[in-house]
Amino acid sequence: MIDLPEVQLPGVRFGGLRQSMAAPPTDALSKDILALKRKLHAVILAHNYQVPEIQDVADFVGDSLGLAQQAAKTNAEVIVFCGVHFMAETAKILNPHKVVILPDKDAGCSLEESCPAPKLQQLQSTNPRFWTIAYINCSADVKALCDVICTSGNAVKIVNATPKDRDILFVPDENLGGWVMEQTGRPMTLWKGNCYVHVEWTHAAITRIRQKYPGAPVVAHPECLKAVRMLADEVCSTEKMVAWCRQAPQKDIIIATEAGMLHRLKKECPDKNFIPAPTDKCACNECRFMKMNTLEKLHDCMANLSPQVQLSADVIRRARLPIDRMLEISSRDVIGNAG
Repeated sequence: MIDLPEVQLPGVRFGGLRQSMAAPPTDALSKDILALKRKLHAVILAHNYQVPEIQDVADFVGDSLGLAQQAAKTNAEVIVFCGVHFMAETAKILNPHKVVILPDKDAGCSLEESCPAPKLQQLQSTNPRFWTIAYINCSADVKALCDVICTSGNAVKIVNATPKDRDILFVPDENLGGWVMEQTGRPMTLWKGNCYVHVEWTHAAITRIRQKYPGAPVVAHPECLKAVRMLADEVCSTEKMVAWCRQAPQKDIIIATEAGMLHRLKKECPDKNFIPAPTDKCACNECRFMKMNTLEKLHDCMANLSPQVQLSADVIRRARLPIDRMLEISSRDVIGNAG
């Protein structure tokens, strides 16, 4: 094995710390993964919902917007995407000539599954004035049909930038779309899709945990139901949860999003006590798709350069336009709530 230099990614931060400050792994499997990374000149991207051991070997841990931005600017030869399939597709769209691999090709998303491209195209045909905004949790084929992409972190900003003379069609998350309508006042036609994890939290479950921790604020993801968002002290993307929790004066904070986020929060805010918001079924909630990725699968996909993301040139060309539009709008400085 030729030991190549560590890939350096200027400005990349791991859990709020620069990459060079991350503690080196002690287990053999993680060490092998980092050796493979050097050999491949690879970068490892991990979503906040990944298991802790994957987050700990990643070069960048973040939400969908941060990962998309990192994928767009990386100079690595191989992109290892630890998330779900649509996220790896986004990286491939932004890096068509690079190898993009993921630990488990079957790691999907209930939101993506709720919005097949043919059905979206059928709805679009009913109104030529539709300006279609797609939450990034959708397939490459759906992205290719849209005017602009958004994430939970920039959805308000994207909607505010939409031409005033167009009718907005927001797909596929009706809960995120409803929250964006509340923030912007822009009427939208909402696709009837949801994240199966975030809709498990209920008004009753949040009320009970607030009674148990009366001084603890509730921070909820906008994919949650409106009944939960109304009880929350803050509704925001996972990345903005980090900043909000870091600045919050309270020690106890209730978190209503996928349980993998707690690892990131504990690393960022070691002085805080993060309480997973319970559902009516269990004490916490995990995405079965996110948890399909394991450290063993991560190692194997790098050792074999498989499974790889493959997309047609036509889909890449058409899907890149709305993603680039999102990244351009996201980079603008605006006054007011950016979501």
